[in-house]
Amino acid sequence: MNDVEKLREKIDRIDDRIAALFDERMDTVRKIGEAKAESGIPVSDAEREKKIINRVTAEVGDDRKIYLKQIYEKVFDVSKAYQTRYCNVDSSLGKEIRKAIESTGEEFPSSATVACQGVAGAYSMLACERLFPISEILYFKDWNGVFGAIENGLCRYGILPIENSSAGSVNAVYDLIQKHKFYIVRTVKLKVKHSLLAKNGTSLENVREIFSHGQAISQCSEFLKKYPWVKITEAENTAVAAKTIAESGRTDAAAIASPECADIYGLKPLKNGIQNVDNNYTRFICISKELEIYPNADKISVVLSLPHVTGSLNKVLSRFSALGLNLTKIESRPIASSEFEFAFYFDFEGDVRKREVYNLLSEMYNSLEYFAFLGCYREVG
Repeated sequence: MNDVEKLREKIDRIDDRIAALFDERMDTVRKIGEAKAESGIPVSDAEREKKIINRVTAEVGDDRKIYLKQIYEKVFDVSKAYQTRYCNVDSSLGKEIRKAIESTGEEFPSSATVACQGVAGAYSMLACERLFPISEILYFKDWNGVFGAIENGLCRYGILPIENSSAGSVNAVYDLIQKHKFYIVRTVKLKVKHSLLAKNGTSLENVREIFSHGQAISQCSEFLKKYPWVKITEAENTAVAAKTIAESGRTDAAAIASPECADIYGLKPLKNGIQNVDNNYTRFICISKELEIYPNADKISVVLSLPHVTGSLNKVLSRFSALGLNLTKIESRPIASSEFEFAFYFDFEGDVRKREVYNLLSEMYNSLEYFAFLGCYREVG
């Protein structure tokens, strides 16, 4: 047996002792969690954690202190995640979630009056028809109009784009959700196919101006590069662009819009499938003024800010990992009103009816400087 094998055997014996001590520690952690649940004591105790790290690192060499600190920070994260299975963390957010679960119906409605941005033929219309087989759609010029319609009681729901597989998140929509304190109650993922539409009598060679929404233009950039002499003009919406062409007398202009717009506005496709990638999807959200949580809701969206200190994001991610919660999206954006501060957008798979998920949300709501719960919902493919 060589020296390495002997040392590995020693490591194995040490690991066995560590595992036994860990099991003993977690058993004690569980008992503490149960005691906290009875007395209403918060799960987190940052001051105690700091004292423990100072104590245990005092007896090790300077070259090892930082590593031991990192190990204990992970131990604390795992311990708190384990405790959340046995205690109840309360918050005003938690009370709102419980109320929503109790008051929301068993089935997502099949019919509704819904606000969308644009005009008939917009992708928001297609998303609406996917979610609501029977719907009355109210069209508004911009996204502010959609939020205003719900705010003023003209309709219960609104449909808005939130993310595209090639163009990324629609940040303005995220901002409006938080500004109005609305909630996501369902989402739908729609495959987006763009066509170049024009009036009868127009040929592709004669086109000198193309109208469309900014995102659609970026999603068809490779096609547009082939026509550098063509003027590109942004419109409020792809369907608005198609309607503009239909109502014009021009045979030298076209619109990038959905194939459905051809039938709606009497246009002809000059070319179909002009998007950069065939695997082009846009995720649309259904928003509501009131929090609604339907059965089988298994996806959660939150926005939070973290202190500008080393390891703050890692600590939050560790909590999700310890609970086995799969993060499907993590994105950061600078906070305009501060220097070097960021807001983080998380989507993760989880059910608020589960105690550990409920406790995690309540604890983050109680402890973070800013935390917005955007909803617990189901996504329709």
